[in-house]
Amino acid sequence: MTALAVSNGILWVVVITLAVALLAVVRQLGVLHERIAPVGALMLSNGLKVGETAPRIETQDLDGRSLAIGAPRTDGRSTLLMFVSPTCPVCKGLLPVLKSSRGAERSWLDIVLASDGEIEAQREFVRAHKLGEFPYVVSSPLGMSYQVSRLPFAALIDAQGVLRARGIVNSREHLESLFEAKRLGFASIQEYFESAAKSRAA
Repeated sequence: MTALAVSNGILWVVVITLAVALLAVVRQLGVLHERIAPVGALMLSNGLKVGETAPRIETQDLDGRSLAIGAPRTDGRSTLLMFVSPTCPVCKGLLPVLKSSRGAERSWLDIVLASDGEIEAQREFVRAHKLGEFPYVVSSPLGMSYQVSRLPFAALIDAQGVLRARGIVNSREHLESLFEAKRLGFASIQEYFESAAKSRAA
């Protein structure tokens, strides 16, 4: 009985020690999470620069509606030009996020999907993923004008036709970082944090 009592006592000490250690780890993870800045869309060194006038491309969507991508708008709305592909798994995973953003940002933003390739494959992609609510453009010149080298790629253009943010977008956080960068007036969310860090150091 004495040995059993001792072993139970040791076992409880071990359990309590592990519980305390686990709480300490959880606390440190919380502190680390607060210190790590959110990761924004991946900016590419080549291509158009944020703050430049976006190239104006006259095109049509799959329904035959005329679109002037990059043209100044009189309604004050911005345009998110999202380059996707039917063969891009990451693009497909991002579609629910785009649908959600279309509703959440509808007061100021229009989202246009863009791709290139065989038209019927694009139409099937639109049907399969229920993308009829988005203008969908199939245009190689559009991708070349924005120098898109990897997908999914997004370009945020303001109402004056100025490129406000751009980058590779793989997640909801990446997409929302473009909106936040525009709101803050920076090329990317990373640039904002770098500027804030320099201000604190000064």
